[in-house]
Amino acid sequence: MAIKLIVGLGNPGKDYQSHRHNVGFWFVDTLSNLFGFGFKEQSKFFGEFGKANIAGQSIYVLKPNVYMNRSGQSIVSLAKFYKIPPEQILVVHDELDLPCGTAKLKFSGGHGGHNGLRDTIKALNTQDFYRLRIGIDHPGDKSLVSDYVLNAPKKNELGFIQDALTDALQVIDDIVLGNHEKAMQQLHTVK
Repeated sequence: MAIKLIVGLGNPGKDYQSHRHNVGFWFVDTLSNLFGFGFKEQSKFFGEFGKANIAGQSIYVLKPNVYMNRSGQSIVSLAKFYKIPPEQILVVHDELDLPCGTAKLKFSGGHGGHNGLRDTIKALNTQDFYRLRIGIDHPGDKSLVSDYVLNAPKKNELGFIQDALTDALQVIDDIVLGNHEKAMQQLHTVK
């Protein structure tokens, strides 16, 4: 099914913009530069909102400006307003369980401890939406996760994360058009 809404997950504000947890924002900001659209503050959507033309399709793009653990509030308000079903939503987020430099597309599944996904699942009342998972690596110990995601990646890690974002952007047309198997095959093929 074609995608109608792309959501980048992150925490709002300058203090958070360089953190690993904000790779979803990095992705949609790159989309904005690539496809020439801007974001406007939309209080009714609890976020910054834009419209893009990708692969000939009109796509809504959202950056929630509520904290990560309230992301679902922003997503569900826009989805309800524009009558977008969950299976036409792509949520872009950081993924601890993937190495830096890896991007994977997935439909449905649990939240894996990710507070943004947890709140999105709760707000949409379903797990059935697409996720673009951008690998940030795992710090090795569960007790270190919070500090790890709320800090900037090292220079070499940042390069790998940027590579993953580039890989994901190369399949964005297929993702938007609903050619998910083709996009997955390209993304998931080991280089």
